[in-house]
Amino acid sequence: MRINLKEKSSKDILEWFESHELRATEIVELEVLADDVERIGYKGFVDLAQIFFMKMLTPIENDSESLTLRFQKLNLETSFHKADKSSEKYGVGSEFFTIDKTAQFSFLYHYRQALKFINIENKKRILNLGVNRGDEFRVIKELLSEDEFMAKEFVGIDYSASAIEYAKKDFPSPNVDFRCHDINALDELGLGEFDLIISIGTLQSTNINFNTTFMSLYQNHLEKGGSVILGFPNCRWIDGEMIYGAKAPNYAFSEMSLVLKDIHFCKKYLQQKKYRVTITGKDYLFLTARKITQ
Repeated sequence: MRINLKEKSSKDILEWFESHELRATEIVELEVLADDVERIGYKGFVDLAQIFFMKMLTPIENDSESLTLRFQKLNLETSFHKADKSSEKYGVGSEFFTIDKTAQFSFLYHYRQALKFINIENKKRILNLGVNRGDEFRVIKELLSEDEFMAKEFVGIDYSASAIEYAKKDFPSPNVDFRCHDINALDELGLGEFDLIISIGTLQSTNINFNTTFMSLYQNHLEKGGSVILGFPNCRWIDGEMIYGAKAPNYAFSEMSLVLKDIHFCKKYLQQKKYRVTITGKDYLFLTARKITQ
């Protein structure tokens, strides 16, 4: 589908997409003036793509005055959010397993900043809940020297057996221990305490009581003065694309109340324990907490 939207305002372009329903994988081409793109900015059109569940393809320069902006509708049925609820929803053969959050700049930048904020180079024992194939550990490895990395002990827990087996083979460092286990029964493992606990998009799972689990982690597994990094998804993964905006049950649009409620609970709880807490990020919101030194 090719549409002439030259000299149209942002309102006009938005209303066109609101009034037209595209089929999965359908490509729509917008003819726009170079001045329109300069005025609105490429980021505006990337945002437009996300709002209407599209992938922005490589633009085509028609001449010195006009461009063709190309968008492809995502297949809304291709998403791990619609997969079965078993542990292998996140396993090696799943849609989720093909996703690499750390390849997305908006995730990688804010996660790296969180690690720097808690002084990752000084941490000795690190626990990651919902580790899957170990991508977050790999980011830590890339931030540190080889000696700094090898001096630390890493433990990664995940309920998916196939993901854990993959992680063991793909990340064979002797100081990294991957275990398949239910986070709800973490005390069965006798792990002891850690000076950093990480959990990205796991504690909000429907089979986990968020408040109770978080308080248990703090009370039973966080060393006195230890740090916390929690990642709250403010996005959905559709057809391999990270689409901004948390999706709440019973809403057809992005709605952040549940995410903000969990963040507020953790922030208030940790501040009462004399922690400095920051909330950063975009597609993933990072709650990062370190003990206030006297």
